[in-house]
Amino acid sequence: EQPLINAAQINQRLDAVEELVNESMLREEIKELLTPIYDLERLMSKISCQTANSRDLIAFKQSLSMLPHLKNLVSECKASLFTEILDNFDELSDLFQLIDASIEEDPPLSIKEGHIIKTGYHEDVDLLRRAGTDGKEWLAALESKEREATGIRTLKINYNRIFGYYIEVTKSNLDQVPEDRYTRKQTLANCERYITPELKEMENTILGSEEKVIALEYELYVQIRNKLAESVERIKNTAMQVSLMDVLQSLAEVASKNHYVRPVLSSEQIIEIKEGRHPVVEKMIDHDLFINNDTYLNPDDHRFTIITGPNMAGKSTYMRQVALIVLMAQTGSFVPAKQATIGVVDRIFTRVGASDDLASGQSTFMVEMTEVANILRNATKNSLIILDEIGRGTSTFDGLSIAWAVVEFIANHQSIGAKTLFATHYHELTELEGSIDGVVNYCIAVKEKGDDIIFLRKIIPGGADKSYGIQVAKLAGVPNPVILRAKEILEELTEADITKGPENKKKVKNLKVEQMVQLNLFEKEDSELKKMIQAIELNHITPMEALTLLYQLQA
Repeated sequence: EQPLINAAQINQRLDAVEELVNESMLREEIKELLTPIYDLERLMSKISCQTANSRDLIAFKQSLSMLPHLKNLVSECKASLFTEILDNFDELSDLFQLIDASIEEDPPLSIKEGHIIKTGYHEDVDLLRRAGTDGKEWLAALESKEREATGIRTLKINYNRIFGYYIEVTKSNLDQVPEDRYTRKQTLANCERYITPELKEMENTILGSEEKVIALEYELYVQIRNKLAESVERIKNTAMQVSLMDVLQSLAEVASKNHYVRPVLSSEQIIEIKEGRHPVVEKMIDHDLFINNDTYLNPDDHRFTIITGPNMAGKSTYMRQVALIVLMAQTGSFVPAKQATIGVVDRIFTRVGASDDLASGQSTFMVEMTEVANILRNATKNSLIILDEIGRGTSTFDGLSIAWAVVEFIANHQSIGAKTLFATHYHELTELEGSIDGVVNYCIAVKEKGDDIIFLRKIIPGGADKSYGIQVAKLAGVPNPVILRAKEILEELTEADITKGPENKKKVKNLKVEQMVQLNLFEKEDSELKKMIQAIELNHITPMEALTLLYQLQA
C-alpha cells in the first residue's frame, strides 16, 4: 500500500529510520555511496528497450561499482528491514565485469562512430585497428620518401571525404613533379593534387579497415547490450533495494535536520499530536516564528472538530499539517512535532481549495460537491477527513444547509463516524457542539487592536464570534474608502432582517433601517399572535368568548 496501513510494516520502517537517525556517521557514509548512483530503473528501461548508448552503459557501470561498498554498510545495520535488504541485494558483479572489460571509459555519444570497444576485448577489432594504425604510419613514411625523391620540401599527403588520400604540391614546385608516377586529381588556385597507384592501394586498405572496425564495434556493442537486457529482473530487484536505502537515508536525514520525532502507532483510532508543525511552511519562514499546535481526535467525544476563524488566520495550514503528519507517519517517516500518537487510518480524504473545471464545464460549486460526494460515499470510520469551507460556492442558506447536513452525516456513527477537521465561516455550525455527539468547536485565536487584528495562529477550544472579513480586507490593501463604506453597510445589515420581503430589502439598499430585527437561524422570537393564543385558558373560555376573540384577531 502507498502509504502503508499495516502497523507492523510501518514500525519496521520506523526502526530502520531511527537507527540511521542515531548513527549519523553511518548515515553520512551511505549518503556518499548513494550520490554517484544513477537512476538504475531508467538505465534498465533504456537497456531493455535497446535505446541505451555507450555512455549510458558507463553510467550503469559507475553505479554498479558502488554496490559492493553499499552492501558492506548495510551489513553493519541491525534493524530487520536492513536484513531483508541484504538478503535481496545482488551486487551484479558479472554485469560490472562485462562492461568494464568491453566498453571504453570515455566513448562517443553515437554508437555508430566506433571507438566504443576496448582494445583487447575482441581479436578482430584489434587486428583491424592495427591495420588502420599501421596504414597511417605508412602514409607518414611515404610522405617523407616522396619529399626526398622529388626534392619538394612542402609536399604533403592529406585526406578528404570526396577524393580520399592525395599528394598536394604547390604551384611553385610543379616543375619537379614526376609526371610518369603522379596522376593529376584536382587543380586549385595555389596547388595541384595528385595520386599514385601505391597511395591508392593503401587508401583502400586504411579506409576498408576503418569501415570494418566501426561495423564490428557496433555489432559487438549490440551483443553486450542484449546480454545486459537478459538480466533486467536482477537489475530491477537491485534498483528496488537501492531505492529503499535511499528512502530510509533521506527520511533519517530530514528527521535529523528538522528535529522530527518518531510517531507512536496506536491500535486505537486516535490522533494525538503535541506541538505539531507544517513540514513545508516551517521551512519557508524562520523556524522560531512558526506557531505549533496540538491536535486531539478520537472516535468518541472528539471525532469531529469544527474550526472557525478569519481568513488568513491559519485554518487551512493547520488542517493540512495534521493530514501531512498522519501521512508521513504511515510512510514510516518521523514527523514534525514534539510528540505524536497515530492510530492508523485507511484513507485520507481532503476537500480544500476552490476552482472551476473548465475542461468538463463544471463550476466551482459543482467541483466542490462532486468531491464531497466522493468522500461521503467512500469514507469509513477509520478514515481521516479534511474539509475546508464546504458550501461557500452557492447562496448563504443553501451552503449552510449543505454544510450542516454534511456534518451530521459524517459525525454519525451509523453513516461514517470518521475523524474529521472541518473549517467553516458559518458560525451557526458552532451550535452543533453538544447537540451532535462527538462534535467539538475550535477556533484560531485572534487579538484585536483597535480596528486592526493580529493573527496568533493558535488553535484554541471554542467557536469564533466574528469573521473579521473587513479587517482582513484592510490587511490585504483594499482602499480605505471601501473599508469605511463596508463598515457602514455591515453595521446596517446586522440590524436588518433582509428576509422579510422587498420593502425591507429596499430599506437595506437605501441604508435607512428602522425597526428591523436581525435574523437568527436558531431562535425565532415569538410573534404577538402566538403570545395571545398561548395566553388563552382553553379550559375556562366559553364558545361566545372564543368567537369574540377570533373576531378581534381577524380585525
